[in-house]
Amino acid sequence: MIDMKKMNFLALMLTTCSLLAQNTTIQWRNDRTGIYNETGLLQSWPASGPQLLWYYDKLGDGHASVAISDEKIYVTGMTNGKGYLYVFDTNGQLTNRKEYGPEWTASYVGSRGAVTINDGKLYIHTAKGFIYCLDEQTLDMVWQKDFLKEFNGNNIRWGLNESFLIVEDKLIVTPGGKTHNIVALNKKDGSLIWSSKGVGSLSSYCSPLYISDQQVPQIVTMTSSHIVGVDIANGNTLWSHPHQNMRQIHPNTPVYHDNMVLCTSGYGKGSVMLRLTNGGTSVEKVWESDHLETKTGGVVKIGNYAYGSGDNHKYWYCVDWNTGKTMFKSNLLGGTGVTIAADGMLYCYSERGLMALVRPTPEKFDVVSQFPITKGTDQHWAHPVIYDGVLYVRHGNTLMAYKIK
Repeated sequence: MIDMKKMNFLALMLTTCSLLAQNTTIQWRNDRTGIYNETGLLQSWPASGPQLLWYYDKLGDGHASVAISDEKIYVTGMTNGKGYLYVFDTNGQLTNRKEYGPEWTASYVGSRGAVTINDGKLYIHTAKGFIYCLDEQTLDMVWQKDFLKEFNGNNIRWGLNESFLIVEDKLIVTPGGKTHNIVALNKKDGSLIWSSKGVGSLSSYCSPLYISDQQVPQIVTMTSSHIVGVDIANGNTLWSHPHQNMRQIHPNTPVYHDNMVLCTSGYGKGSVMLRLTNGGTSVEKVWESDHLETKTGGVVKIGNYAYGSGDNHKYWYCVDWNTGKTMFKSNLLGGTGVTIAADGMLYCYSERGLMALVRPTPEKFDVVSQFPITKGTDQHWAHPVIYDGVLYVRHGNTLMAYKIK
């Protein structure tokens, strides 16, 4: 005889698991680590690359990665100086297109940071210093703010860029002003919660990181001259560490594990590993490396190693997480590029337009498969995204979806 109570319980659990899977939200570099929680992915690709499921080639100009929530794909682009939010379903059908405001028309034109999705709202950061908060269902404008003007910040060489970090009710943004250097806004209406002077240096394209496991939970970010830690509760500056390069540009979100914070920059600077001490109220330098110096491509930590590319030296690197020792360097893909990871493999997207599947090992740069990204325009800078067995690649005006499961 069938036990109906057990059957009903099983049905409930399956439904719950299905709903949880459907409600997965993908933000900037997934959870800012660059590691995607996928399993069962292909461990090698055909010579021509994985199957292209669909593509859309009318996004306009931009370098923004996609964000995903509730089976909806969000990405921004610019046409005739105006920024647009594009919404797709996972089959590639464009379901909505919404103008939100002016975008960057100077050098390296187009939209920048990934959309941040939180509590039924979409948050867009523009290179001109505006915040737009939209309702996720209707795309109606909830609030907007010119944060450069309000907080006396200055724009920077290639336009501001930040994928918003939201912690509880606080939206973190870096105007880079002398007084209002880093601020926390109420995510519901944009009102000011706190303002931090930081060290008073300019914003530098960095999307900040939240570290919750210290005695003092904090925001860690890079400004033009320093790495800084700020108390999430009140904005008090906890610590700072000098970190400069020839362009004052530090676009990579720090990587954190077990009291250790890895910060990496291009333009000749390299990486520094800091250890949080005294409950997170101070830091000490553990090591520096002039090899791992990715310009915009991010770094991932797998096991006891960090993987990424080098801007000045044009190699791909593996560095020992604890000591900074370079385990290998390789120019197999040429140039520099973006590094993400999923299901035990690295996905390396070079500025030359090669997408490679790489086995992470400290012995060598073990390229298993690769194929060229031939669709799209301009620079290969947008960070790829992996969701539900699909690799999403944005190249200028084109978004592509490849089946990798």
